[in-house]
Order: sequence, then C-alpha cells, then structure tokens
Amino acid sequence: MVAQRTGISAGNNAGHLTTKRDVKPRASARKAQPKKHTRFVKDLIREVTGFAPYERRILELLKNSKDKRARKLAKKRLGTFIRAKSKVDELSNVIAESRRHH
Repeated sequence: MVAQRTGISAGNNAGHLTTKRDVKPRASARKAQPKKHTRFVKDLIREVTGFAPYERRILELLKNSKDKRARKLAKKRLGTFIRAKSKVDELSNVIAESRRHH
C-alpha cells in the first residue's frame, strides 16, 4: 500500500501534505537551442577564417566517399564520436550546399 500525500506517515510519499510547485524550465534546457545572433557570428567567423586543416582533410575524404575514414579522423581530432559525427554532418552539408550553388 502506497499512501499518496495523505498525511499518514506510512509508505513512499509519507508525511506532510504537499502541493506540486510550478517550476520554471532550467536554463540548461534552453541552452541547446540555436540563437539567431550566435548563428550569425559563427557564419561570419567561418566566412572570414575558412576551414581548419583537419576540416579540409575531412572535406577531401567526404568528396572521395570515405565517410568512415572521415569520422575516424574527426574523432581523433575532436575527442568524442558524437562531436565527430556532428562535425562530419556539418561538413557534408557544406559540400551539398556548394553543389547546389554550382
């Protein structure tokens, strides 16, 4: 038997009567959503600086359809496989975008 907020001190939710509070969502939940200004700044920096040498190498591997090798190189440079996958996705989108423009 589980006493659901009855005030009787027995069971899992035992003890004082409580009411559910409305809790605002944490900032960490919103943090992952891309902001317009951040996207603009990242695009501007990419436009000015271009790609890092390892990114150029990954682009070359992707053009030669060596996706697995590209992911392995990205993992070696970035540390985690999840970061590597997102970087390879980003760079393959760059290739697709350049094909659409030309």
